[in-house]
Amino acid sequence: MHPSADFHVYVSNADSQDLHVLALDAERGALTPVQVLPLGGPVMPLVVSADRRRLHAALRAQPFRVVTLAIDGASGRLSPLGEAPLPDNTANLDLDESGRWLFAASYQGHKISVSRIEADGRAGPIEHLLHTGRHAHAIHAAAGNRFVLSSSLGSDRLHVCRFDAATGALTPHDPPAWCSAAGAGPRHFLWNAAQTRLYLLNELDASIDVLDWDAQTGRLAPRQTVSALPPGFSGKPWASDLHLSADGRTLHASERSTSTLASFRVDAADGRLQPLGHTPTEAVPRGFALSPDGRWLLAVGQESHHLALHPIDATTGLPGAPVQRLALGRNPNWVTVVRAG
Repeated sequence: MHPSADFHVYVSNADSQDLHVLALDAERGALTPVQVLPLGGPVMPLVVSADRRRLHAALRAQPFRVVTLAIDGASGRLSPLGEAPLPDNTANLDLDESGRWLFAASYQGHKISVSRIEADGRAGPIEHLLHTGRHAHAIHAAAGNRFVLSSSLGSDRLHVCRFDAATGALTPHDPPAWCSAAGAGPRHFLWNAAQTRLYLLNELDASIDVLDWDAQTGRLAPRQTVSALPPGFSGKPWASDLHLSADGRTLHASERSTSTLASFRVDAADGRLQPLGHTPTEAVPRGFALSPDGRWLLAVGQESHHLALHPIDATTGLPGAPVQRLALGRNPNWVTVVRAG
């Protein structure tokens, strides 16, 4: 019998080279282990297909590759379907709006790539390759599939490319990039649901840039910059992950030097951020995720090797103290939550 699950949770573990599958009962606030799947390499970035039938996982060691896994909708269990090459050590994966193309960003290789998705959902061969600034970190397509953006942490740039969804080709836009503050280190980014704002987390100074996004012209304009650091912090910042609540009212960011989650209220009119507070979480929280129902935040600690399940206050939007901690593999770093069924 499968454990009761409203959501399936997938956690990649780099050092133990495996994927952990968990069931999340959203009513009880309980996580139950379902499966541990060895993959034979440091598993890091994950992306799930829009139909929730396939999960793609990047292995960050030679030979660099992406593994495609079938998702059992009832249990959440994974079964390998195949592997395909990646051009380099990959920090981020994503799929285009059509589900036909897989994007990859290589931190060590300073490049982004586009691979074909085959008819059965497996990742296929690399079709296009584009060199970027230093340390490409994240890559995502904007709604409408006309533009693809990627961050270069070492060059302080957010690159904008035109995207041909028929061929998968990427072409630098004009202008080809938006520049952050010198030394900020652009890392993760996301759009609001209306695709009018873009939120960019900078790793090296733990700031968040709020940018206006023009979906017609592919242009970015700065609106606000805030800090994700707790008041009084004076060490070396090390920001990591960024997620927006499903209702668009709250933005959360993780910071590894302080092992905290920063939360912000999002102004419905102009997208500006108002700090709400900081919540302690697992040691060195490289990755976290929000449940699609908005009730839970799941954070993993690279040094604690645990996952923490934080309840989210429906009124304030703030995560509370964990109601459950669960031991995982070694060096957990990426969390993905998928609705069951």
